[in-house]
Amino acid sequence: MIQLLNIKQSNDVLLLGIWGMGGTGKTTNAKAIYNRIRRNFKGSSFLANIRETWEQTAGRVSLQEQLMFDILKETTTKIQSIESGKNTLKDKLCNKKVLLILDDVNSLDQLNALCGSRKWFGSGSRIIITTRDKNILRGNRVDKVYIMKNMDGRESIELLSWHAFKQASPKKDFVGISKNIVEYSGGLPLALEVLGSYLFERGIQDWKCVLEKIKIIPNDQVQQKLKISYDGLNDDTEKEIFLDIACFFIGMDRNDVIQILNGCGLFAEIGISVLVERSLVTVNDMNTLGMHDLLRDMGREIVREKSPKEPEERSRLWFKEDVHSVLSEQTGTKAVEGLTLKLPIASSKCFSTKAFKKMKRLRLLQLAGVQLDGDFEYISRNLRWLSWNGFPLKSIPLNLYQGNLVSIELENSNVRVLWRETQRLEMLKILNLSHSQYLTQTPDFSDLPNLEKLVLTDCPRLSEISNSIGDLKKILLINLEDCISLRSLPRSIYKLKSLKTLNISGCLMIDKLEDDLEQMDSLTNLIANNTAIIKVPFSVVRSKSIGYISLCGYEGFSRDVFPSIIWSWMSPTNNLPSHFQTSTKSSRVPLDIPHSSSHELSSISKYLPSLRSLWVECSSELQLSHDATIILDALYATYSAELEPIATTSQVSRNSLKSLFIQMGMNCQVANILKEKILQNMTVNESGGGCVLPGDSYPDWLSFDCEGSSVIFEVPQVEGHKLKSLMCITCSSTPVNITSDGLKNVLVKNYTKATIQLYKKETLASFEDEEGQRVVSSIEPGNKVEIIVVFGNGFFVKKTTVYLIYDELIGEKMEQCEVLEENAIFSDGDENECSVRRCSTQVELMDEEMEKCQHGVKNDVVFSGDDKEGIVRISSPQVELVDENGGTDSCCGLIKYSFRQWITDFMCRLVECR
Repeated sequence: MIQLLNIKQSNDVLLLGIWGMGGTGKTTNAKAIYNRIRRNFKGSSFLANIRETWEQTAGRVSLQEQLMFDILKETTTKIQSIESGKNTLKDKLCNKKVLLILDDVNSLDQLNALCGSRKWFGSGSRIIITTRDKNILRGNRVDKVYIMKNMDGRESIELLSWHAFKQASPKKDFVGISKNIVEYSGGLPLALEVLGSYLFERGIQDWKCVLEKIKIIPNDQVQQKLKISYDGLNDDTEKEIFLDIACFFIGMDRNDVIQILNGCGLFAEIGISVLVERSLVTVNDMNTLGMHDLLRDMGREIVREKSPKEPEERSRLWFKEDVHSVLSEQTGTKAVEGLTLKLPIASSKCFSTKAFKKMKRLRLLQLAGVQLDGDFEYISRNLRWLSWNGFPLKSIPLNLYQGNLVSIELENSNVRVLWRETQRLEMLKILNLSHSQYLTQTPDFSDLPNLEKLVLTDCPRLSEISNSIGDLKKILLINLEDCISLRSLPRSIYKLKSLKTLNISGCLMIDKLEDDLEQMDSLTNLIANNTAIIKVPFSVVRSKSIGYISLCGYEGFSRDVFPSIIWSWMSPTNNLPSHFQTSTKSSRVPLDIPHSSSHELSSISKYLPSLRSLWVECSSELQLSHDATIILDALYATYSAELEPIATTSQVSRNSLKSLFIQMGMNCQVANILKEKILQNMTVNESGGGCVLPGDSYPDWLSFDCEGSSVIFEVPQVEGHKLKSLMCITCSSTPVNITSDGLKNVLVKNYTKATIQLYKKETLASFEDEEGQRVVSSIEPGNKVEIIVVFGNGFFVKKTTVYLIYDELIGEKMEQCEVLEENAIFSDGDENECSVRRCSTQVELMDEEMEKCQHGVKNDVVFSGDDKEGIVRISSPQVELVDENGGTDSCCGLIKYSFRQWITDFMCRLVECR
């Protein structure tokens, strides 16, 4: 703690707060620090018991005067009022390096009167404030807060021993009983000191008697010390909340308790916060309420003291013997507001409902291992909380008034059907039927409009959830864990806009989650382990709200888990979601992200270069630009770190120019003609002059070009024709000796539709016609489109040209086909050779194609002797291109591909004409 004061390292005025419940040793620690470091300061003062002194007649001014005397040793200065005292302290101490301890502060007025500002004190001053109220230390009132912790077992035994035996460890015969005393004390130094001193030089039987007594009636000295915090609460509602928690709610979920106590009109949210600040209640990481055992006993003693001899006159009943007596003798009164009786199931007791007849103000009822016999109309109509573990009936009795119930908890019940008749429960917020072995159906949820928490854990016979669950407009949590007979979730559950947590773990027969999951706008936690679901649905990753997931072996925060899920989709050995179509020619999978968010895209950005393809739907053009930037940045960041294959100096010139041909879409006759024209004219000027390409040929094709690696254009409407194919030609320069073509990806941005398509080079090369058609079909007349080519490190794209190829509509094609005679075409299957047999006398089409190949291209034609059969081998100048096998090849590769494709297209047309 001394290290927090930073004495030697800083000349600033520092304030340290010490916070904890009464009896934890705040004052003791402050005294130890004071005695150890006071010599490092020009003046020091320890103002003890400020809370008590402040309440005395002249106590407030006397505290200021004591502070003046301790530091300045002045006895002549008299302070007339609090306000004048503030000015005096500020004037007298502003140049003094002081150490000031303000012990047991419980109001801001005290702090302002004794330490109104850091400016009151000189450089290097240190002020320590001890308090039970954390509110005193809020904001920038202090620099650091030290939270007192209870002693561990070894320290507790040692402290007790020093007070009880005047030595560091217990005497031999007292070891066991000493541990029991330490356990009861819960590591609270005050209790250990008081009890140790009280038991000094007493015999073993006295120790045992004292231990039994304090479990029922706490030690008065400890009680009074702890009760100070309770007495200091602001109003009766905070005291009522404290007593309810002490008697009934320790270990329960904070939110559940708030709902129940709010139903009692106690403003529990702020009330529990105050109790936590005053160190009377704790809330752990699981949001569970806790309380030190001695504070619990102090609260219960406050209730017991109201009527020590007549338990039926107490406001709360928790002690088993007292409750048993009241119920058996039917002596309950209207004073009783809360009652709990928990018995082992094996030794359950039966009482008459008449025992509750006079408990008109009963609002909290907790039973376990209890049976009630009689008319349930005797149960209070003010009941807010009904917790009945082992509820013995098959349904809730109709004459039990439930109109004011906020929480119904019937765990381990015999319930088959919760209500035999419809119940409209406007106030019900919590329904828990966990471990109900015979529950077969859920109630009609449309009559529970304000339900927020539904827990049906381990209901093995529950096979169906009512479709009315979709009417729960305020539901926050649904827990169906281990409902092993449940086959599916009702489709209406996906309409729940308020649901934050859904748990279906252990529902062994549920095999899928619907795509509608992404419509659950508030769903934060999805827990679905040990189900029949074998793959993570894409709707999960697409969800904009899920923050935590436990599904298919993946568990953690979505930002950590989603990239792993996506990476698993990329593995060809895994079962892929139905949204993904894997190509046998690629080890990567396509990924579609409808209705994406930039955050989701950023979370998977490092995987983008590995994707076979990517399709993103954006909500606006602004998001389109943002997402495209994310994608391109990720690609360039990856490729800039890669090294391209280097050729020897003799293989390339100092400034190498390369042309690349890319096609997407369906092949057709027009496309083949244009392709041949491009390849015939696709040359590279040795001096860097650029590429010479065909111009427009309306209505067959239209061209768009631009300097650099992207082209933006608006798709025109061509009457009587349909967009069939898209070609892209790039002219790039690489100043270094790189042998590859450099192409990595092609990105298609559709500004009008706000979509992005990204394809790897290998994907483009292995495109089937259907895959390519998906790209083209997404581009419609009037769309504003941008084509971006992404090259690797060391490549500079000088110019990019895009051709849109149109084909005549089917009706016009049919007319042309009618003039063709029947032909039969055969291929021997060799990729390097094509054999053509013509079964008609009309060979003009074949001859025309052969003639086209001879312009600018060297052809070797060998005839086998049959004038209707020939083998064609074609070679060409070395122009880089993407071939159908996923790499680069010579023009020869593309010509043979075009020739085979021409045959295929021609054969299809013959079939259509027939």
